[in-house]
Amino acid sequence: MVWNKQEYDHIPGTYVFDGRKSSMGYRLNKMCMSFNHKENREQFANDMEAYCRKYELSEETTKAVLAGDWLQLLRLGGNIYYLAKVAIFHGQSVQDACAIMQNMTTDQFKQKLLDNSAGIAEKKNKAGGFYG
Repeated sequence: MVWNKQEYDHIPGTYVFDGRKSSMGYRLNKMCMSFNHKENREQFANDMEAYCRKYELSEETTKAVLAGDWLQLLRLGGNIYYLAKVAIFHGQSVQDACAIMQNMTTDQFKQKLLDNSAGIAEKKNKAGGFYG
């Protein structure tokens, strides 16, 4: 399939989960969704590499899964919400993974979220209940 270039393709540090990324990361995201079932979580925990092979992940994707390389997994088409399921196996929360992606501590990331949330309620009310 041919994908058109998008304006956001050239924004540094931006990994938009669009149709192209969805297609790239299909197997990875399918594997992540398999963790909804306990037996699959147990299999993955027992042998992560073998479980990645079961889903026919590329060597590059498998290496990123095993290393917990969240930025690389985003680049390879991972959906951030699904990748949270993998972060748990690395002993990390979503906030931990996001902090790592931004090269900061989890506490710094949490503070950044709080700082960026200042005034959201007022902006939402001004916009008639929606903010975006």
